[in-house]
Amino acid sequence: MTTPQEVLKRIQDEKIQLIDLKFIDTVGTWQHLTVYQNQIDETAFTDGVPFDGSSIRGWKAINESDMTMVLDPNTAWFDPFMKEPTLSIICSIKEPRTGEWYNRCPRVIAQKAIDYLVSTGLGDTAFFGPEAEFFIFDSARFAQTANEGYYFLDSEEGAWNSGKAGTENKPNLGYKPRFKEGYFPVAPTDSFQDIRTEMLLTMAQLGVPIEKHHHEVATGGQSELGFRFGKLVEAADWLMIYKYVIKNVAKKYGKTVTFMPKPLFGDNGSGMHTHQSIWKDGQPLFAGDKYAGLSDIALYYIGGLLKHAPALLAITNPSTNSYKRLVPGYEAPVNLAYSQGNRCASIRIPLSGTNPKAKRLEF
Repeated sequence: MTTPQEVLKRIQDEKIQLIDLKFIDTVGTWQHLTVYQNQIDETAFTDGVPFDGSSIRGWKAINESDMTMVLDPNTAWFDPFMKEPTLSIICSIKEPRTGEWYNRCPRVIAQKAIDYLVSTGLGDTAFFGPEAEFFIFDSARFAQTANEGYYFLDSEEGAWNSGKAGTENKPNLGYKPRFKEGYFPVAPTDSFQDIRTEMLLTMAQLGVPIEKHHHEVATGGQSELGFRFGKLVEAADWLMIYKYVIKNVAKKYGKTVTFMPKPLFGDNGSGMHTHQSIWKDGQPLFAGDKYAGLSDIALYYIGGLLKHAPALLAITNPSTNSYKRLVPGYEAPVNLAYSQGNRCASIRIPLSGTNPKAKRLEF
């Protein structure tokens, strides 16, 4: 844990001039405000830094626009993509008039969920481990106007690519995974090893507990990086850093990244499997002697996910792209069911051996 005083001392000792404040809007986009060091004092960690909430989609009307972003001192890291040394700090949103946390801030909602879990006495910790897949493209062009609509994606790794990719003087060498054969060919067929390595190590520099990276099943540069599970709010912060790092490292290499679930027709799409478990007093609660080695509480948890899936998906998967992915034969979760091994089930129980601490479900 880091205190506000420790952050302020670091700013002073290291003569940091710029502090970048990041927060997440309701639909999942990181927003940011960069302030000079003299704008940050201890009150920024309690009352927050003011901003215009009416300019954030879905948040505030113009007649009640004043809001504040409250700095979390545990989230400070140096932003590797900014020219001037800049300390980045993640924030939660507060209503300045009432002093209440804002109920449309996803970070606040996540913390409320944990507070509710504790209040029930059922558990005190929720561990989450998201696995977000993505594509690395050389080009992404699209338009939707009054008289036309189109998209065009290009990748030198694309199985469809028989010509030149990206620029006129970039030859196609023929090394590319065929459809559904992208898991896990070595170089030169996997041409993104160095890019993914830089992404992974950059995440580590920012405090994300990294584990692995690899090419994914689809052609056209589908990839995945892995980091260790964490408590709900910190895991969500790590995922935002994950997306931020991946997109900015790709841009450095002249590439573009999309987390869109189904950018390519006739090939595997990208999912975000989210491992979940509940603990209490340092002990896992999902291990038991029921189906797939689960406990009663784990089965009730699964029942809740299945019952409330339509409402959950309205929030977690609000665009049509998510449902274009739900096609049989592409490892997508086309069945609203749970299964020990079937990757077509929306809830999967991964193999965890005999270690009860590894027992979890994957939504």
